[in-house]
Amino acid sequence: MIIANNINKKFGKLQVLDNVSVTCNKGECIALIGPNGSGKTTFIKCMLGMVVCDSGFITFNSKNILHDWQYRANIGYMPQIGRYPDNMSIGQVIDMMKDIRSSKQLQLDEELIRQFELDELMDKRMRTLSGGTRQKVSASLAFLFNPGVLILDEPTAGLDPVSSEILKEKIIAEKAKGKLILITSHILSELDDLVTQVVYMQEGKLIFHKKIEELRADTGQEKLSKAIAAVMLKTKYL
Repeated sequence: MIIANNINKKFGKLQVLDNVSVTCNKGECIALIGPNGSGKTTFIKCMLGMVVCDSGFITFNSKNILHDWQYRANIGYMPQIGRYPDNMSIGQVIDMMKDIRSSKQLQLDEELIRQFELDELMDKRMRTLSGGTRQKVSASLAFLFNPGVLILDEPTAGLDPVSSEILKEKIIAEKAKGKLILITSHILSELDDLVTQVVYMQEGKLIFHKKIEELRADTGQEKLSKAIAAVMLKTKYL
């Protein structure tokens, strides 16, 4: 579904992405993991067309994204920090996004809005919201338009335990429908029940892309956090 082929990106003299190639297929939940500064966010922004790579290319459903901007309609994106107009209410933000996305032609998925009880907070101004409630708005918008691909950047950050479990169950349900889900997270314990594959990046390079079962077999660790720690220690001393 999404293929990144030899992606390179520099900001000034800093090589942020160094010849990264990844294939992401539908029905997979892929964890994009790496230390701070590894290039994860830049790679995501390249997939979204927010950053143009210096060389290499990305295809979405076999079409080069440089020549087919409409592919973005098939992606739901949850940023790590959602930025919204302070004076707008939750309801106005959701209605604005529905207008932008021409939602009359779409089958909307408002399940998270109900489960997070945002339908009871529609008149609340965005500037008055806690960080956790902003995360709920961002998550609800990512899933709202029933996209085939979901890109979730630190999705559970700031969420209370109940809301975090609601979101995790939603991710599992959408993967079961055959959707492609990409997740970045520093809380690796949150990913144990979710991911089917792991992409590990370091200093802009792709270190490995493995199925979770293969990673566990290679490291002898069942928990993702311990498996990644084993990989990091190994690469440190290579």
